[in-house]
Amino acid sequence: MSFKKILWTFKRHPFLYLTRFRLLSKNSNVSEIEDFTYNYVNDKADIPEYFHQVNTSVFSDGKPDTDLEVVKKLSNWLANNIKGGPGLSVPSDEALKIMLEGKGGVCSDIVQVFNNFCVINGIKVREWGVTRAPFNKEYGGHSFNEVFCEELNKWVLIDVSYCTLFYYEDETTPLSVIELYQLLREHKNVHYKSFNEAKTPDKESVDKNYLNPDTIPFLICNYSNKTYDSFLKYSRPLVPIFMIHFVLFTISKSYYYKFPLDDYKKIFS
Repeated sequence: MSFKKILWTFKRHPFLYLTRFRLLSKNSNVSEIEDFTYNYVNDKADIPEYFHQVNTSVFSDGKPDTDLEVVKKLSNWLANNIKGGPGLSVPSDEALKIMLEGKGGVCSDIVQVFNNFCVINGIKVREWGVTRAPFNKEYGGHSFNEVFCEELNKWVLIDVSYCTLFYYEDETTPLSVIELYQLLREHKNVHYKSFNEAKTPDKESVDKNYLNPDTIPFLICNYSNKTYDSFLKYSRPLVPIFMIHFVLFTISKSYYYKFPLDDYKKIFS
């Protein structure tokens, strides 16, 4: 087994996965997270210049009039230009370059890149993750975004990896993360639809990442792109990524998780 594979196996070990949740998780509620945004921690001026350059290409023929159409266009561009591949633990501008070269990028990488583009375009955004409760070592979780659309006056869940939105009774007003999981727990029928002609919604992936009854969502808070970029730039690849996260945790610069619908301790039951 190569050294890279050994590091990857160690990084994904269930002990480290559960330890991360024990250290970073906080119980919350819906009202407490309502005003949280990635933008609050990350200023437009702090986003690397490469994102601004690429953003000009994304909207070279103009920017749509509504927030929802802006994020759809951005999502389509990213989905059509990123093939995906291994996860990346590098500064955000380097990650974007690698992804656009077709050499890597998993859901969490795409989510973080999308966050930065939203900041540049003045759209409120935040990042969510899902896990299973109780813990299932066969499931590694999933990451996705949520944007606040001013014209709808609401948060909207958007999965950039699949260019997918979720709906309840119609296909005019997409659901937020909280709305989706409240409806699912009331055993209501929700449906989903891709807004990318080249992307057919993958039922198996949607069932696994969203609709499984053991799935619980958590909001990823306090992620400073500038801070993580700095540590990754000067520490990688010599220092394993989990050690970088631990150092940031000890100096109170780490991100953390908020669970608005569930007691996070259910993960360990």
